[in-house]
Amino acid sequence: MTTPLYPLSSTLYPRRLLVRGVNWIGDAVMTTPALLRLREALPDTHIALLTHEKLAGLWAGHPAVNEVITFTPKQGVFSIARRLRAGNLDTALVMPNSLRTGLEVRLAGIPRRIGYAGSWRNWLLTEAVPWRADVVKMRKRTAGEVRRLVADPQCAGSETGAPPATSHHIFHYLQLATSLGAKLEPLAPFIAVSDAEVEAVKAKFNLSAGLLIGLNAGAEYGPAKRWPADRFIATAKKLRARLNCSFVIFGGPADSALAAEIAAALIATPAVGVQSSAVSVTNLAGHTSLRELCAALRACRVVLTNDTGPMHLAAAVGARLVGLFGSTSIELTGPGLPGDSRHILLRGEAPCAPCFLRECPIDFRCMKSLTVERVVQAVQRAA
Repeated sequence: MTTPLYPLSSTLYPRRLLVRGVNWIGDAVMTTPALLRLREALPDTHIALLTHEKLAGLWAGHPAVNEVITFTPKQGVFSIARRLRAGNLDTALVMPNSLRTGLEVRLAGIPRRIGYAGSWRNWLLTEAVPWRADVVKMRKRTAGEVRRLVADPQCAGSETGAPPATSHHIFHYLQLATSLGAKLEPLAPFIAVSDAEVEAVKAKFNLSAGLLIGLNAGAEYGPAKRWPADRFIATAKKLRARLNCSFVIFGGPADSALAAEIAAALIATPAVGVQSSAVSVTNLAGHTSLRELCAALRACRVVLTNDTGPMHLAAAVGARLVGLFGSTSIELTGPGLPGDSRHILLRGEAPCAPCFLRECPIDFRCMKSLTVERVVQAVQRAA
């Protein structure tokens, strides 16, 4: 008789596993390779995902998840723990590194609790997983460091080079999943969207049937990640003249004014040599549910985007990307599977980049170094 790979015991082979998810769209997308590897390793395990209600739409139809448990911002740890107790869960995999998330699963009485080690929460876990020695964590530079590096670029040259490929954030979550038998080898992040959903969103918002290019000019984290709006506008005008394409503008409610500015500029200026009826501009900023956003992104041939949550989402639903990076790191948080040739990721040049700051303390030279023509050519190649 063949010995099973795992003993049929909840101490090693969980029957009802809780994955405590992360709270931001981009991070949530980067957890999907780990979830898919967990499903591969634990085909008979019931996997429940605990997630903020704003992210519930990401997981509709996802092949790695059996159940989605949501919470609201007003719910405290005791309320969440009481709900989890009713789920008869035997194992918890805690993806965030916070004290709160460790406390949730401890108070829920889940017998086996796995998460990354941290001096303030190890006592809440039964298995505190050590960080790998080669991990490169994001560290914000101080304004003084930025000014010093700009004044003396040789200082930047003396710093360590690009992080190893295994420092990408998808490996953080995969490493945790290996505690339950999952493979460490990465998969492409994946969010499920059906053809029916794509057709429905096209019909609802009257999206063009021709070459559709997405524009995502916002970035919730802060202005340091945003390529200037006038450059998005100039790029779109050149693309419209060269490709006879239409545009859909993405963003959340906070991006409404920015999206309206871009839409107005494109509608007011007809394309040279292109019939005005052949092109369209659809502004979806603040007008879609999360599922509709997923479907509309998939409807695009290419999405031109800053480093944002929707950037990760676009790659995970199957769109091609041209991603713009300045204050952040392609190696740590680039979209999709690292090295995916479908995506073109452009890095702004500055001795102080990446600084990981919300606002640039000097002259925004990293993003300003990305020229309109360079971006236009990248979108043309991707299309």
